[in-house]
Amino acid sequence: MPKAPVSPMAPPASFKWSRRVFLLLLSAFVLTPLFVMISSSMKPLQDVQGAFSWIPSSFTLQPYVDIWTTVPLGDYFVNSLIVSVSATALSVVIAIFAAYAVSRYRFRGRKLFTVTVLSTQMFPGILFLLPLFLIFVNIGNSTGIALLGSRGGLILTYLTFSLPFSIWMLVGYFDSIPRDLDEAAAVDGCGPLRTLLKIVVPAAVPGIVAVSVYAFMTAWGEVLFASVMTNQTTRTLAVGLQGYATQNNVYWNQVMAASLVVSIPVVAGFLLLQRYLVAGLTAGAVK
Repeated sequence: MPKAPVSPMAPPASFKWSRRVFLLLLSAFVLTPLFVMISSSMKPLQDVQGAFSWIPSSFTLQPYVDIWTTVPLGDYFVNSLIVSVSATALSVVIAIFAAYAVSRYRFRGRKLFTVTVLSTQMFPGILFLLPLFLIFVNIGNSTGIALLGSRGGLILTYLTFSLPFSIWMLVGYFDSIPRDLDEAAAVDGCGPLRTLLKIVVPAAVPGIVAVSVYAFMTAWGEVLFASVMTNQTTRTLAVGLQGYATQNNVYWNQVMAASLVVSIPVVAGFLLLQRYLVAGLTAGAVK
């Protein structure tokens, strides 16, 4: 039986095998730390501190029980959830209105505003630590509003991180939505606000989901500002994990267990919204 003709554009067999080997090595490189984390979280503390072994000599789930009593992990979880969800909601709402204005209207200072928004992403976040700290201290001294050490202050801090990128990304996505939809809505008697909420926002759901995921992940895993802007009662998960390291000992098995528990919300949300996230990241780039 004659062989099927090989397409001149088909990659050679050696390339296919090289790609498979590369993907296999890359998968092993990514999954090995995760396997070590899971394995260490199921070991007694003396086994973790002793000679390294891939498989626990005796499995135990006690670290997953002890993580809630060694440090107030539940309180830290609630603080992180409140701060992350609030920062995400504010960032998305403000970004929607700002991006719609930049995308649909021509006004003086429009280009300057866009360049300014993008330029904020060029600087490392640590440059804003001292200015924000001094601003919060001065506001507290002059008005009595305690932003330093509060959830509200941390929400405003994370808003400054996620909002510029959210605006820039939604501008590109709104630009890909035909203006004919706005004109048709105006003919039907819709004003700008109703057009945005009833026409543009439903069409931009993938982009809004992508922005939401980005804002949430930025707030959920941030450490530097959370360690300075919070106190014992408002501490978040990323900072609270340091509590498993005491002056005399480090509970490595509990650190691994707590790290896995902390990662569950972000990983689960990413897997559930992956389809919308990919669509939001790619659709706004093509008009």
